[in-house]
Parts: sequence; C-alpha cells; structure tokens
Amino acid sequence: MSASLVWFRNDLRLADNPALIAGLGSGRPVIPLYILDEDTPGVRPMGAASRWWLHHSLLSLDASLRSLGSRLILRRGAAEQVIEEVAAEYDASAVYWNRSYDQAPRERDERVKQSLVGRGVSADGLKGNLLYEPWEVKTAAGGPFKVFTAFWRACRALPSPGAGMPTPKSLPAPKKWFASDALDDWNLLPSAPDWAGGMRATWTPGEAAAARRLSSFLDTSLANYRQARDLPAVPATSRLSPHLAFGEISPRQIWRAATTRGMSAASEKFLSEVGWREFSYHLLFHFGDLGRNNFRAEFDTFPWLEEEEKLEAWRRGSTGYPIVDAGLRELWTTGWMHNRVRMIVASFLTKDLLIDWRAGERWFWDTLVDADPANNAMGWQWVAGSGADAAPYFRIFNPVLQGEKFDPRGDYVRRWIPELGGLPNETIHKPWTAATPLPPEIYPARIVDHASARERALIAFRSLKGAA
Repeated sequence: MSASLVWFRNDLRLADNPALIAGLGSGRPVIPLYILDEDTPGVRPMGAASRWWLHHSLLSLDASLRSLGSRLILRRGAAEQVIEEVAAEYDASAVYWNRSYDQAPRERDERVKQSLVGRGVSADGLKGNLLYEPWEVKTAAGGPFKVFTAFWRACRALPSPGAGMPTPKSLPAPKKWFASDALDDWNLLPSAPDWAGGMRATWTPGEAAAARRLSSFLDTSLANYRQARDLPAVPATSRLSPHLAFGEISPRQIWRAATTRGMSAASEKFLSEVGWREFSYHLLFHFGDLGRNNFRAEFDTFPWLEEEEKLEAWRRGSTGYPIVDAGLRELWTTGWMHNRVRMIVASFLTKDLLIDWRAGERWFWDTLVDADPANNAMGWQWVAGSGADAAPYFRIFNPVLQGEKFDPRGDYVRRWIPELGGLPNETIHKPWTAATPLPPEIYPARIVDHASARERALIAFRSLKGAA
C-alpha cells in the first residue's frame, strides 16, 4: 500500500498541523519525516542555540508520535534528494508540508514540488505557521503593507483565524519502517565545552511544554501584560517565542486560547504582538532576505564602523552600561533576552557604536533559542532605522535612562551582573558615578560615552539621503 509522507520543518507539533491532518486524511500510512537540510544553497543553517533546542524538540515530537503508533524518521542532507529517496522507499503517492516564507526555502519547496509532480506524486504545501498568508492581507491598491498599524488593522478586518485542527488520536503505520538517522549522530548539542546548562535550567522544549507555558501565561500574567511587559525583572511576557519559532505551538492556537477568555485591552495588546510576527513574515515574503539586505536602500551607503574590539565587548556583555551588559549576559546564559532589552542592546550597537546591524543580527541568530528569519532581522532593522516602519533615526536609546525607567530598582541588573549588587538604586545604572567606582577588573569602564556617541550617530544618520 502506498503512503503519505509528512515533511516536518518548523512545525514540530501534532495539534493544529494541517500537513499532518492532510496525510492522515489520505487514508494511507503516514510517514513523518524531518530533514536536517544544511546542504541546499541559500538555506541558512541554524545557530548553536537553535540546534540545542531542535535536538530536544525532535525528541519530544518522536515520543508524541510513538504514543500514536508512529515514529519520526530523521534524515540529513539536501531536502530535494532526501524527499526523493524517502518517497521511493515508502512508495509515497503524496507529500505534505506546511509552508515556509523566506525566499531560499520557498524556492527549494517549489523545486521539490515540481520534481514530485513530475513523477506522479501529489505534493502540497499548506498554511500552518501564520494566522494569515502574506498574500491574503493587501493594501487598498492590492499591494503589500509597509506600516504595521495599517497591516494589523487590515488583519483584524478579516475573518477570524478559526479554532485550529485537533490532535490525531492515532496514525496508521507502514508495514515496514526504513532506516532513520540517530539523533545523537547529528551532534546538535554542545559538548566541548557544554555551555547549555543555563538553557537546560530555563527551558523545556516540546509541544506539551508550549501548551503549559501558554496556559500559565494566560492564567497568571495576561491581566498585567500591558503594564508590565516592558519590565525585564518581572515575568510578565509569554516567553512563547522559541515554541513559535519551532512550531511547537501555532499562532492559531494562541489566538484561540486568548480570545476564548474574552477580549480586553491586555489581550488586544498581546495579540498585537502576535500580529507583529505576522507583519515580519509579510515583509519577508514580499521583500526578500531581511537578514542580509537593508529594507531601505539608502542605508546601503551608511558609514558603519569596523570596531571589532568594541563588538566583542558588546557580545561579552562588557560595555560598561549595566542594562546593556545584563541583557547580553542573559542571552548568553539562557538563549533568550527580554524584548525591551533587545531594543536597548540593538540601539547601543547600531547607534552608540555605529556597528552594522547585521553583526548584531548574526550574533542573535547564533545565540537565541527563538532565532527566526523574519522576527530577528525585522527587529534589528527596525531599531537601526533601515527597516519598514522603522524607528526614526533620531530615536537613540539612552541606556542609563532606559535602565532607570524599566528596571528602577536594578533587580534585572543585579540578577545578571551580581558584581554590581552592592550599588544603591541611584547608581546601579551608572556605576561610574558611585562614590567609590568599581575597579575595571570587577566591572569594565564604559567603552563609549553615550552623549558623544549620540551626537556622532546623529551626524551619520543625517548624512543619509531621505533619512528624515
């Protein structure tokens, strides 16, 4: 009997998985497949933190599939070749997957589809990772949006995303399972050294953990989300971003869970953050590689500086500005950083240090467990001023004032920079003003004076044609 191949990608879940439901609905045995594709040109390899998450997420997905009488087949290589091989092994008459939206994977998927159809195999990409497809949301002129508020208003005018699809109760298996790679052989986990201790202590990857996190957030934090979401010392955000990045939960599941509790100002704000993710993918689909190319072409001539020593100090969390350093140390330890702090550290890199936003985007890509081709690049370009609907060039975060406003008692800084723990609230965000400043071997001196750096940045930004 022929089979249906379900190609898992960034949709590592059983619930609300259109590709899986399509495979099940065919009435044929279902072959779940994950491909570690690091060989297709243009497909960006995962960063180290994401590889750690992927290992544990695949373990979770395989366990869930086995509870349904199935299993996850693992293969490594160029997806076009692997799909052809596995389809032949199982005499697959159909292959299903949930769509990607960045250019190289889209082009790869189209080649896979054409190759399969040419051999008489049905192939279908489905909508499983967004509330609305990028081509479903249009301006009055029929084009893509470039401003978030107008985009989200148009989304809210569309029909509700719906309730999502149920989790299958069982999956028909083939008479014979062919070979699968051993997950450990992929060497996704760090070993020499093992730097993932902080991530293990912080996160539990997998679909079940994603559902628990969503439920906990809605029960305990949603009511205060609007007021507390910008306070990095307060556990007020959902922290669902890595689960979304790997598709362990769908945006439709989040929408359904939030809206069934009744709409409020808090839930509207929370759902607008889901909308920001939608907007990021809208831009990625319509305008290409946001991780490498400036959205605004005038930034192609921006006078970025080559400051490797300062870039390395930024990466290490040794800039001398506590809120910046705390964020980067949180990132290095846990693979995650609070969103408000992401904006602060990005502003510091691109405007205080005048270092190209792409250097920061690459660092985040390697160290974030929620690294994402749309959100990550969109956030960096928004802060740098080179992106769609970007912050104006003259918006330059003052790291001291940002710390005092959003971490007024210094709790966040004290957690991640314990050597500053003895400073009073008045100086915790500007330790160089303390009565007895700490020696540089305990906490570094500032690598740049913010006031002078701000003036330098304004001059550079004003030099751009059309910067205003």
